[in-house]
Amino acid sequence: MIAVDTNVLVHAHRFDSPWNERAFPRLQRLIESRAAWAIPWPCVHEFLSVVTNRRIWPDPTPIGAALDQVDAWQQSPGGLVLLNEAGGYWEELRRLAENARLSGAKFHDARIAAICISHGVRELWTADRDFGHFPALTTRNPLASDD
Repeated sequence: MIAVDTNVLVHAHRFDSPWNERAFPRLQRLIESRAAWAIPWPCVHEFLSVVTNRRIWPDPTPIGAALDQVDAWQQSPGGLVLLNEAGGYWEELRRLAENARLSGAKFHDARIAAICISHGVRELWTADRDFGHFPALTTRNPLASDD
């Protein structure tokens, strides 16, 4: 299963994003593939926080439209799986934190990585290079490639 990080979701949603032309069709193809795909819950929360933020966007997404977007993703043909901290999460987070010698804000990415790994995610789509701290999780930047 492929999971999608916040930055890809934001760029796909915001038509005024400079990365929308790459993000939107790639996410759309994933959704329309009829294969199950995933978003970790922390990425849903962060998506809502980013797209509605007046400090980031001159014309932020209204909260109703942002919530509707999450609803639309949940109606995707293959089925969106929303990932949470399940069994094995703490042990995985601990292992990632110790191996990468994490501190501070990097724990947010470690949380997402631990959730994905504990759910058996095959690949995380992200434009965030910080996930390189977690070699147990395969990542791909769909904004950088043409496939």
